[in-house]
Amino acid sequence: MSFNKKYFKNRKEAAALLLDVLPSDTMKFEDWIVIATSAGSVPIAYELSQVLKSSFDFMFSHKIEAPNNEECEIAIVTESEEVVIHEELVKAFDISLDYVFSKSRNVYENEVLKYIQKYRKGDKLANLHNKNVLLVDEGLNTSLTMMACIKTAINLKAKSVSVAVPILPTVSAPIIESIADDLYYVKKLDHFVSIDFYYEELEEITFERIKEIIKG
Repeated sequence: MSFNKKYFKNRKEAAALLLDVLPSDTMKFEDWIVIATSAGSVPIAYELSQVLKSSFDFMFSHKIEAPNNEECEIAIVTESEEVVIHEELVKAFDISLDYVFSKSRNVYENEVLKYIQKYRKGDKLANLHNKNVLLVDEGLNTSLTMMACIKTAINLKAKSVSVAVPILPTVSAPIIESIADDLYYVKKLDHFVSIDFYYEELEEITFERIKEIIKG
């Protein structure tokens, strides 16, 4: 039964399979920037950037949890202070928008800015104006982070915004396709468990590991 299948040995294999579905021959002749949207996606995104001969960057974001429930993600805030809210959950738990935006500001100042300082020494995200942006992750769960990153790239005046992920839930595909120019994926599943369920191994990606990957 495909429900229990491991589709990727590791991120390296996932990147290779993702490259098979990307129109890389055409993309090489355009001005692209490949952006990882999570620490786990850095090895995949960086590999894609090397093949496409494009620049590479990392877009920081952080989840906003429901009050008294660290397991429930109700919103995402990105490094440009864009906030995307899981409206159904916010309504279901009767959480005020004031809480969400106040918490987002706090998380931005205490978490996101800390990451930017550690990874980029305080520098802003690369200039996306009039660039073709390829947002990459190792998979999608709720799609909230990816939607926030798409919104950020659009508001930073990107020429186009495309998404590439090895695996995602079927329900997420139309959501991403409605706001991104293109969506590339290897596998789409009706009954999605979690990203790590479909990889044989997923090593932890620390900030030190990110620096190693980028330095080659």
